[in-house]
Amino acid sequence: MNDASPPWLQLDSIAVAYGRKAVVENFSLTLPRGTVGCLLGPSGCGKTTVLRAIAGFEPLAAGEIRLDGTLVGSARQQVPPEQRRIGMVFQDHALFPHLTVAANVAFGLRGLPDADRRVQQMLETVGLAGSGTRYPHQLSGGQQQRVALARALAPSPRLLLLDEPFSNLDIELRERLGGELRQLLKAAGTTALLVTHDQHEAFAIADEIGIMSGGRIQQWASAYNLYHQPANRFVADFVGQGAFLPGTVERGQHIHMELGVLESPEPIRCTEHGDLCDAGCSVDVLLRPDDVVHDDASPVTAEVVAKAFRGAEFLYTLRLDSGQTVLSLVPSHHNHAIGERIGIRLEVDHVVAYKREGEPVLDCG
Repeated sequence: MNDASPPWLQLDSIAVAYGRKAVVENFSLTLPRGTVGCLLGPSGCGKTTVLRAIAGFEPLAAGEIRLDGTLVGSARQQVPPEQRRIGMVFQDHALFPHLTVAANVAFGLRGLPDADRRVQQMLETVGLAGSGTRYPHQLSGGQQQRVALARALAPSPRLLLLDEPFSNLDIELRERLGGELRQLLKAAGTTALLVTHDQHEAFAIADEIGIMSGGRIQQWASAYNLYHQPANRFVADFVGQGAFLPGTVERGQHIHMELGVLESPEPIRCTEHGDLCDAGCSVDVLLRPDDVVHDDASPVTAEVVAKAFRGAEFLYTLRLDSGQTVLSLVPSHHNHAIGERIGIRLEVDHVVAYKREGEPVLDCG
């Protein structure tokens, strides 16, 4: 997060409960103006509840929500949703079927003298100029989502919230609309918060991403740092693909594994709290598919047990002699058969290791 920018959206230790069940607890977040943030996590982690609390649809049990420095929500004070000037885009579009495209976009502009001009401007912005007289049922799913986005942006909201906006669309369309959405938000300087369970969507749209689990943020960082420097094992498991291979720390900056000795430029920290590993510490090392390189000259070999063709490359699942498996991305002209053994070596830039599950804490010093 860019601390140099003042927070436009600020959540300070908020809590939301349904009856006696706490869904979100001690949740804090700051979003600078013009930033596109994302809450990414599995179903049931509380991300949509946070979004609804920001919008004013869910009361707070504790904490505060401020927008542009103004208190809009607390356990004692709740500004109504319609007074928060927040736009919202839902996964089901929520368009009015009996209204034309233009009338849908104009819904939040009633009474404004330049409403017609603003409607045409927004339809041009989302690539639907000339579609104002059509009805939602006459549009494709992607076009309907564009109309929903135009409607949310038309009143120039202080904040745009997007709740799984592309989940009902096919993968190819989701990726294309995700890129278009980011360009649109950046061009307009709109501050936005996206909720999704799709990491590819999050990576395509957001500047900063918060990985959620159990009603809390596990890590808030850029997509690059989430992938290469996960704060804990949950983040490492959730973001990207990879496998954990057991190892033993030697001399503080070396890890001995079945695939050889891995040298880290920094001392090995075996817990999410940053504790340094002593020699002899048992760890699990995260290996991404791009960390395991196919090399015919390597003395270390592994058996191909599964393969997925991805056009320019194969994603191989490889079984080591110990029975452990790793993943490897290999250029697609190396088309190896299931059961074939291939040479591999490690090429790791970022060493990510965690205390071996089941090992006592004292084992890592």
